Amino acid sequence: MKTVGILGGGQLARMMILAGAPLGLRFRIYDPSPEACAGQLAPLVTGQFDDLAALQAFAASVDVITFDFENVPAASVAALSALRPVFPNAGALAVAQDRLSEKQLFQALGIALPAFADIDSLATLQARVAEFGMPCILKTRRLGYDGKGQFRIRSQADIGAAWQALGAQVDAVGLILEGFVDFDCELSVVAARNAAGQFVAWPVTRNWHVDGVLSASLAPCGLPAAVQERAVAHARAVAEHLDYVGVFALELFHCDGTLLVNEMAPRVHNSGHWTGDGAQTSQFANHLRAGLGLPLGDTAVLGVACMLNWLGQMPEAAPVLAQAAGFWHDYGKQPRAGRKVGHANFRTDDAPAMARALQQVGQALGREAQVAPLLDALSVA
Repeated sequence: MKTVGILGGGQLARMMILAGAPLGLRFRIYDPSPEACAGQLAPLVTGQFDDLAALQAFAASVDVITFDFENVPAASVAALSALRPVFPNAGALAVAQDRLSEKQLFQALGIALPAFADIDSLATLQARVAEFGMPCILKTRRLGYDGKGQFRIRSQADIGAAWQALGAQVDAVGLILEGFVDFDCELSVVAARNAAGQFVAWPVTRNWHVDGVLSASLAPCGLPAAVQERAVAHARAVAEHLDYVGVFALELFHCDGTLLVNEMAPRVHNSGHWTGDGAQTSQFANHLRAGLGLPLGDTAVLGVACMLNWLGQMPEAAPVLAQAAGFWHDYGKQPRAGRKVGHANFRTDDAPAMARALQQVGQALGREAQVAPLLDALSVA
């Protein structure tokens, strides 16, 4: 029986543990917080992600290592790779941690993406804003996620405010300016690859965000097959170039038939949560299969599936559980404003059934605004 070590003990680690139990796997968690929610399900070792002595001791207690948090230092992952197999590899993690390196990779692979520029000074920022036009977005190159480390520039006055907010971080984490994209919808490809080169992808997923945080996902996305095939081809190209092992997500914008890649996440992903109840094989099971050298499972969606994200505090479970289509996932976290505390999945045979279930749940929970965009998408599916 193999033991999988997971760096990071959040909800993604928790769901990996639940998916790995049927495979006969054991788990150990490494996280700076003694309150990490995955520690409710497996032994938890507390330590900092840059404490090499503690990480080496942790590595000695497991057979393979993965992570649920992309901001684990790539140098730490590289050091662990000398002791135990680590998936995905440190090189892939390093690229995904730096928005500039990531975009340069997409560019080298011939994948279309929005305009971008490295920003090293206020003068450079002013020049690039004039070039890109407004609105545009100043972001940290590293350590930003869920809308953090970003400033949207809408006017000349915002340029100074953006530099005041983020300029002090230019030496520590770097800054990047990105052109604004007037997109039709946001998409993601959640895919998996193993060391033998087997590649699979779940149906392209349509996503909705609120304040930079994922609110809802729907699969399949309902776009033409040619668009979806192109999105999956982009994901395959990235995975093969990085010799990637495990699950990752490629996030894209769809603009009137054109696809522009936004970024990748080198881990199981929030927009793939629906696979836990709506796909033949979940992203969590395939991530573990990939890292253990096992054949990857079928990624077909079982009809229509969607996910609603719960932030801050959990709503009442009964309206979801009253639906034959509904599945409830509580992460065991303490409520906190903006915190991801759980989600609900729904799976039905067709779009009308999904719309009925979501409408009933939205009304019962007072979440009409959250389900409204899904109902609009389902009405034209």
